[in-house]
Amino acid sequence: MSETRVKIYIAGDSTVQNCASNYRPQEGWGRMLSRYFKDHVHVYNYALGGRSTKSFIDEGLLEKILSLIEPGDTLLVQFGHNDEKLEGVYADPFGTYQAYLKRYIDGAREKGALPVLLSPVNRRRFNLFGEFYPTHGAYPRAVKELCEELDVPFIDLTALSEEYYKKLGEEESKRLFLFLKPGESENYPDGSEDNTHFNETGAYQIAGLVVQGMKQINLPLIRHLK
Repeated sequence: MSETRVKIYIAGDSTVQNCASNYRPQEGWGRMLSRYFKDHVHVYNYALGGRSTKSFIDEGLLEKILSLIEPGDTLLVQFGHNDEKLEGVYADPFGTYQAYLKRYIDGAREKGALPVLLSPVNRRRFNLFGEFYPTHGAYPRAVKELCEELDVPFIDLTALSEEYYKKLGEEESKRLFLFLKPGESENYPDGSEDNTHFNETGAYQIAGLVVQGMKQINLPLIRHLK
């Protein structure tokens, strides 16, 4: 007897999105997540580059997910990279950012689905002494405190990715990101030194950290892992 279909929906930004062919080898961890799960698990990734908690809602993307999501499904939510930007979409960590995240939580719960919030995955940043330093300020703590307040499962992807980058070190961690020499990729003829967006290897590894986070909080989904 085949196992019942399990559905995961994802809301997020460019670090999560399924990248189109003209972005390759850039990739988001959302595309790679299904590789860790058995075949009856289906991942519907609505993440898009440049989106914040607010713009994702304003463009109807959350509404689209909520029109499809069903009881027993899971909604993974990771924002922060674009909420931090001062031009246009800035959201105060303990104000509008939390208020918008609450709409994802409430929407999923109203549909009988399970919301799971993730703090934003780290950028790759090392100082002159080769020491890693975080760049997301208060946003990770804002997600954590909201989840504690509303009893929502929380994956600390900020902490998991920081630990991983530190373990790899300043040079080795480059292999996760969009670092390309001129002429190496026709999509990036001038090369790339991008410390925010992942290549396919990096996206797969970060998806693995998301799975690690699921195990840490004993999310029901883990019984469907390969």
